Amino acid sequence: ITLFKNEVTDLCVLIGGSDCIKANAKSCGECIQAGPNCGWCKKTDFLQEGEPTSARCDDLAALKSKGCPVEDIENPRGSKQVLEDREVTNRKIGAAEKLKPEAITQIQPQKLVLKLRVGEPQTFSLKFKRAEDYPIDLYYLMDLSYSMKDDLENVKSLGTALMFEMEKITSDFRIGFGSFVEKTVMPYISTTPAKLRNPCTGDQNCTSPFSYKNVLSLTSEGNKFNELVGKQHISGNLDSPEGGFDAIMQVAVCGEQIGWRNVTRLLVFSTDAGFHFAGDGKLGGIVLPNDGKCHLENNMYTMSHYYDYPSIAHLVQKLSENNIQTIFAVTEEFQAVYKELKNLIPKSAVGTLSSNSSNVIQLIIDAYNSLSSEVILENSKLPKGVTISYKSYCKNGVNDTQEDGRKCSNISIGDEVKFEISVTANECPRKGQNETIKIKPLGFTEEVEINLQFVCECQCQNEGEANSPACHEGNGTFECGACRCNEGRIGRLCECSTDEVNSEDMDAYCRRENSTEICSNNGECICGQCVCKKRENTNEVYSGKYCECDNFNCDRSNGLICGGNGICKCRVCECFPNFTGSACDCSLDTVPCMASNGQICNGRGTCECGTCNCTDPKFQGSTCEMCQTCLGVCAEHKDCVQCRAFNKGEKKETCSQECMYFNMTRVESRDKLPQPGQPDPLSHCKEKDVDDCWFYFTYSVNSNGEANVHVVETPECPSGPDIIPIVAGVVAGIVLIGLALLLIWKLLMIIHDRREFAKFEKEKMNAKWDTGENPIYKSAVTTVVNPKYEGK
Repeated sequence: ITLFKNEVTDLCVLIGGSDCIKANAKSCGECIQAGPNCGWCKKTDFLQEGEPTSARCDDLAALKSKGCPVEDIENPRGSKQVLEDREVTNRKIGAAEKLKPEAITQIQPQKLVLKLRVGEPQTFSLKFKRAEDYPIDLYYLMDLSYSMKDDLENVKSLGTALMFEMEKITSDFRIGFGSFVEKTVMPYISTTPAKLRNPCTGDQNCTSPFSYKNVLSLTSEGNKFNELVGKQHISGNLDSPEGGFDAIMQVAVCGEQIGWRNVTRLLVFSTDAGFHFAGDGKLGGIVLPNDGKCHLENNMYTMSHYYDYPSIAHLVQKLSENNIQTIFAVTEEFQAVYKELKNLIPKSAVGTLSSNSSNVIQLIIDAYNSLSSEVILENSKLPKGVTISYKSYCKNGVNDTQEDGRKCSNISIGDEVKFEISVTANECPRKGQNETIKIKPLGFTEEVEINLQFVCECQCQNEGEANSPACHEGNGTFECGACRCNEGRIGRLCECSTDEVNSEDMDAYCRRENSTEICSNNGECICGQCVCKKRENTNEVYSGKYCECDNFNCDRSNGLICGGNGICKCRVCECFPNFTGSACDCSLDTVPCMASNGQICNGRGTCECGTCNCTDPKFQGSTCEMCQTCLGVCAEHKDCVQCRAFNKGEKKETCSQECMYFNMTRVESRDKLPQPGQPDPLSHCKEKDVDDCWFYFTYSVNSNGEANVHVVETPECPSGPDIIPIVAGVVAGIVLIGLALLLIWKLLMIIHDRREFAKFEKEKMNAKWDTGENPIYKSAVTTVVNPKYEGK
């Protein structure tokens, strides 16, 4: 039951967010293009009445749950097949074995086929290993304008010196040389006859100006390099920027004349000035864009006056197509400019050239090591709707994704790195034709060729029966369990023509008896049959001959259709086993009603929908175990235990009639009573008897319904009080309390007397009269003077 419920829940989740149903696929091919998890059920009788053909397309889990056998589900998958898988070459420098460049393998695999289904990525691993002693072709392209005069002297001996240094890296090294100045039109050079013969001033002997000259094609003879370069002379021009981009373009596209092999190709571009680029040619009246083709005659570029300078993007394209890695050897003054240019040209480097090019050899070695220590994968243009992603597994456990997943850095010769490449088709091409893409490391000629084959149709479509009798007298092709109608025919079985679709006679077949509603207002009448409409929530489905049924208008419980315990079919719940009710909310399981004593509802009620309905209203609780007005177990059996164990109590006289319903066992002490943990429910009791003595007993009922009582044979009676100590204590207390009161009174009197005396002393000190004379004393003698007496 649980498994079935989980499956249905999963099904509801799948259908609720299914892109397969939303695709409204009319054929198996359209279905599998809707998503990688979509399948098509080709079982003939799979559809319910009223369901459209598109209902055959759904998530795989949903189709299985709807009853489509696995063998009837069309679900073609993508795959990969490696056609060419040579191991990468392991070879040491100086080895006796001398391999041709084309026999050296640095990338694996070399060719494979990917079958792509829409939305399903196909992933493969690509291994890259830098081979030791790998051949190198180096072409030195030098600015021969007058400012590079001192540099030319140092470059004249470059061939043999560079050969010596490069032998430490490879035993197969070739070198070539070319030079450039500027377009041979005004205002870049002076076109006066004298200046065309010698563009330099004074007594300087300079060669005629030119755009680009291939002086020496790639050769392994260093002495020949020195010899030919030694014969070169400086030229001159008017403006500061040079025409170096014209020269780079010709070096890149004139592979036969330059002599490039399918090996590591290095182009060293040496100058002390800036550069002209696309659009600058207008100054000389040149407006035609550079065509990116080779125009060398007698090793001279002949179309500089006809085509504009190439753009940077054009150069990037041609350098990448021809696997050329560029090293810009420029003076300190123009470092910033060429570093910005380096950021636009993949697999390029910039080195600081000394004022006289004396450090050019070390500059080339350092730049080569920098370029070769990094591998960057690039792919050719992808077909519409195809995406590619990279994940790199580089040295020291460094992993990256997205754009950084294309490259690995700090690679030494002999190191091996891996890339995980995923190719995904997001749509099928219109014609379903195969496509080819290529992936290669920038600067290397080796590449992986990938043939893309798109899975856009089902196998069953190839097995279709044209003009099949199953499609209404041959009006369609029967394929993948459904009819694909011929032009002008419609209906599930192609039984109608497009002219009959709106016929009122047809609509009559789509109305229920005594109803004016067509397809219950839940569908369309097509060819006399109801095709039920789809709801925004694909989990909600209309069905039935007249679309009168649905799976979302059933009774609900706890906010769930059919309480989550059933399936809604035609607005009626079909409950899972052990559930009933209109909303499947009534459980027939009695486990929730089972009491601890093993009885359903403690024998005091019935189990209804998984809940106890107590027959006696005074009992309550999930299993009718509580009674607020009932005596407890101990109080209920106290009198009977007292009369049987001690022959006293209220039931002493009727003990033999009322109290023989249990088995009684006497024990010596409370420790001998049964303890909790036994199988039978047990109650421990402590009660008072008629003599106010405590007696202890346990009450339990076994599985057979027999009551058992264990009672301690001796009650605990409290002893009487000792009168003498009590009286003595009371008398002693009264005496002590009296003495304490007397002491307190005496203490208070002493404190009061001291306060009065202190007050007297203070008043005495404040007295203002002389202490030797009584202020209230009056003399007894009174003297009277006669005012008329004159003393005669």
